[in-house]
Amino acid sequence: MAEYELDCMYEACPIPLLKALKKLNTMKIGDVLVMRTDHNCSITNVVEWTKKQGHYIDYIEIAQGEWEIYIEKAK
Repeated sequence: MAEYELDCMYEACPIPLLKALKKLNTMKIGDVLVMRTDHNCSITNVVEWTKKQGHYIDYIEIAQGEWEIYIEKAK
């Protein structure tokens, strides 16, 4: 299992989602993508898209208005 980081700070949707999609396409099953964002719209869009794709996802607020989104590639 590998872990990759994706910095999406100061980027508005749909850029974080597109970056996540591009990175996930290069990853292997079981790899984890850690995405940092400060745009709360990203939480909604990335979480919904990830669940629809069948991947595992979780997120935490690491600071006021900043989140880390954890996506484990499942397929």
